[in-house]
Amino acid sequence: MEKKIYFLLTLLVLFFCGATPASGYTGSSGQCCQDTEQVLRIGAPSRASEDVYHLQQLLNRLGYYHGPVDGIYGPATAGAVKLFQIDRHLLPDGVVGPATWNAIGQTATKPAASQQAPPPAKDVRILIDTTRRTLTVFFDGQPYRQYPVAVGKFETPTPLGNFRVVRKAMHWGTGFGSRWLGLNVPWGLYGIHGTNKPWSIGSYASHGCIRMHNRDVEEIYPWIPVGAQVTITGNPFTYREPPFRDLRRDFCGSDVMEVQRTLARLGLFKGKIDGTWRWDMEESVYRFRALHNLSRDNVIDKPAYRALGF
Repeated sequence: MEKKIYFLLTLLVLFFCGATPASGYTGSSGQCCQDTEQVLRIGAPSRASEDVYHLQQLLNRLGYYHGPVDGIYGPATAGAVKLFQIDRHLLPDGVVGPATWNAIGQTATKPAASQQAPPPAKDVRILIDTTRRTLTVFFDGQPYRQYPVAVGKFETPTPLGNFRVVRKAMHWGTGFGSRWLGLNVPWGLYGIHGTNKPWSIGSYASHGCIRMHNRDVEEIYPWIPVGAQVTITGNPFTYREPPFRDLRRDFCGSDVMEVQRTLARLGLFKGKIDGTWRWDMEESVYRFRALHNLSRDNVIDKPAYRALGF
């Protein structure tokens, strides 16, 4: 019942932000983390794929695959997958679905680096650096342990700012690895989670969530209480490609939040600073553009960015 209520609330949040779980990032307004795995079979994907490339590398190291590492899911790759599935007591259909992805993730993941108990702490926090792709756990203001992570791709950036852990779950869903730490990002569904694609760690690869090796997220999971602060740093305007996207009504994101903060400092915006462009921000933008002799338009474009001081 609790999971069902949480899922319904999530759908409402994403709906009002202009996104749906099925589409992930819309490219303009709403955003959410949808790190679900692609099902691989002969002919799908229809062209060379990074996932297939890394899968072939792994199967080659394990002694199952001896063909070209070309990212193309053909009969040789499917045959290697069948052998892998037989050894893991899975249905040998040559299709890489959720169960096979999970087995692949377990095979490619080593045990936790350390099982020692952390020192007692009253204040546990997380700092995520999207530029260096690292996650650091702090106890009572002191860094305790740092891990490599994967963060959002340029077109689906990880949200930046100060957030809180609002939900913890084990084996929360396909594509989220073995642990999930949900964050209270106001414009979408994001979290810190494991992955069945360990080769993506250290890169810009996700739909906005923070991916960790399963062994690493399992290590920090018992340390991080609900309510723990999570600070995510980076540049909200140059994170994505192209940088400084034009912003309009119903857009969401860290860059929208920074514009809201600036308009609030100028006394033009009295609404909620939450990274979502609603009607009250619309009026503020019209007023700002009029004060700076810009054309009457509901957009933060290059002239508006310059006038804002960015």
